[in-house]
Amino acid sequence: MRSIWNGAISFGLVSIPIKLVNATENHSISFRQIHTADGGRVRYRKVCELDGEELSGDEIGKAYEDADGSMIPITDADLALLPLPTAKTIEIVAFVAADSIDPLQMDAAYYLSANGVPAAKPYTLLREALKRSRKVAIAKFALRGRERLGMLRVVDDVIAMHGLLWPDEIRASEDAAPETDVSVREAELDLADALMDTLGEVDMSTLHDDYRTAVEELIAAKADGAVAPAPAAPASSGGKVIDLMAALESSVKAAKAARGEDAGGGAGEGVAEVTHLNARKTTTRTAPAKKTARTKGEGAAKRSTTAKATEAKPARSKPATSSKATSSRATAAKSGAKKSAASNPKPTGAKKSTAGTAKKTAAKTTARRTTKTAAPRKRASA
Repeated sequence: MRSIWNGAISFGLVSIPIKLVNATENHSISFRQIHTADGGRVRYRKVCELDGEELSGDEIGKAYEDADGSMIPITDADLALLPLPTAKTIEIVAFVAADSIDPLQMDAAYYLSANGVPAAKPYTLLREALKRSRKVAIAKFALRGRERLGMLRVVDDVIAMHGLLWPDEIRASEDAAPETDVSVREAELDLADALMDTLGEVDMSTLHDDYRTAVEELIAAKADGAVAPAPAAPASSGGKVIDLMAALESSVKAAKAARGEDAGGGAGEGVAEVTHLNARKTTTRTAPAKKTARTKGEGAAKRSTTAKATEAKPARSKPATSSKATSSRATAAKSGAKKSAASNPKPTGAKKSTAGTAKKTAAKTTARRTTKTAAPRKRASA
């Protein structure tokens, strides 16, 4: 790297020869003025306003413009007579904590390179002292015709110097603050914190100038005679911010979507969907019960009729039956009715009706059998 200034660091009684090298560079794309009719370049010419003559660099000097517009000439010889001890020296005046320097004072940055072999030892000494103390050095130096303020710190294994603005060059911030009193709610602060957490940190080395890249592509296309690339459609900003809470929530969702995360699940995010079911009608609940009860009653009547027919057949085949057999059959009919009721659960009313029907059927059967058995005996005695 080409040095822009040669001098020394004055560190107490220690003098360290150094070269000043730019630590930054400007990558902005510059353009020339041309004549649009034929493409000829238009240059700036330094012309005297009094006689209209074009001047060379040797004929141009310096002057200070007074408040009334008059010019006060100042020559290089006049400036050389002024005391400027830092003309070729970076004079360290103090060592302070790094956080005591306001970032607003930061200006251009430079690397300080050791100038020659004799400078290596004192250069390394100052570098290691700055590392161990975890402090920065405040220094004065002169560059481009004026005295400046600087801050020395260690970057990797190199001493870097940041140009600092003088304290009186920092403007007061009072007039820049909002004139009206504004209160911020806790919920808004919580959403702002969530947005900060979502955006997270960034690797500074991954950031680049997208506009400069687009300009370079445009120049390359024009040089090759190709059609200029169509500009990308700008992203919608969403219009004016009316609701701060809504804007913060939308910002959090957009940041999560950009990072490939799920945008839902946050506070106030996502609404559960409710599926409404049709109300059941009362008839659909009661109708099966009624139908079942009716069916069970008809089944019980059919079973009692079957039992009656079954008991009647043996009575016809055996006309002579004793009263003991008759009572046993009645008992069997009752037990059969009970078993039928137990195997087919019914409501209480259905059980009572079935039992009563069974008793009546058994009584009628007994009476019929008694009558049938008594009639032949009368004929025999006659």
